[in-house]
Amino acid sequence: MATLDRRSLLAAATSLMIPACQARMPITTSRTPAIDLAGLERAVKAIAADARPGVLGVGLMNLENGESYLFNPERPFPMQSVVKLPLGAAVLSEVDGGRLALDERVVLEETQLSTQHSPIATAWPGRDNYTLGELLEAMVVTSDNTATDVLLKRIGGPGALTAWLASRNLTGIRVDRYERELQPEVNGMPSFRPAWRDGAVYDAARARIPEATRLAAMRAHMTDGRDSATPRGMLEFLQRLSRNDLISEISTEKLRAMMVRNVSAPGRLRAGLPSDAVLAHRTGFSGYHLGLRPACNDVGIFTLADKRAYAIVAFLSGSTVDDAAADALIARVAGAAVRAIG
Repeated sequence: MATLDRRSLLAAATSLMIPACQARMPITTSRTPAIDLAGLERAVKAIAADARPGVLGVGLMNLENGESYLFNPERPFPMQSVVKLPLGAAVLSEVDGGRLALDERVVLEETQLSTQHSPIATAWPGRDNYTLGELLEAMVVTSDNTATDVLLKRIGGPGALTAWLASRNLTGIRVDRYERELQPEVNGMPSFRPAWRDGAVYDAARARIPEATRLAAMRAHMTDGRDSATPRGMLEFLQRLSRNDLISEISTEKLRAMMVRNVSAPGRLRAGLPSDAVLAHRTGFSGYHLGLRPACNDVGIFTLADKRAYAIVAFLSGSTVDDAAADALIARVAGAAVRAIG
């Protein structure tokens, strides 16, 4: 289901044109062209039809005036590594408050290592000493799971991150597990073992799990609501981040610069945007196993050559196509957004 927003059309709103964001996403006089909401709706519905049996969630917002479009706005989608974006903001909030310093050093023990993807786990014990700033960079830019778990523990755990989001009046995003808990559970595996930091060892352990058990675990991950975000919730997070509402301007710029340096999944949002657009984003995916992908995501902020800026959210859950085809569906969302904004 989709929702559409434009102040100039509120008086003549149809059932598809309802306030997507209400008072939390204010609309002001715009200097930019209005979004072609009807055209975007048609395009997204066509992409959603092609994605079946996967389920698509989409959000687009003009960051100048708050005009927005949402498809499946309230459905929770598994975030996977998209969680590293709100976690990065929460870590920098601790820096802003003087409770954490990015030059603080930590020495990693084997029990702190996590599943792949984690170059930090691969390098251990050859290298075991990092600053929190280095861990933040590794988490946001290269999606390192060990860095993620160490930083999440440092700020108080999943509950503390969810509470931080609530303290900012952000809804629709919840965090329940560390990566070293989440990833094995998604595959029906027992509790994490340090040896699983090696990708080959982890893959071999996963292969020993009965297929029926693995499929049941993946399907549960798609529907149980844990470690999830709604398109509306993530779109509002991106809007608030862009306005420096969540963390200081300096910290916002630091996080955004890291998001720009994230070059993962070039076949998703990046592939659907103009070559001269600047994309600050965070991707997430769960892997394609037994013909099913619980999550294939890409969210962020893109800025066009003429300086217009938009927040964009693309979630895809339950896809049965391979990596390239799933990425292409996300790229089509970005392409449809570009056409809609003119």
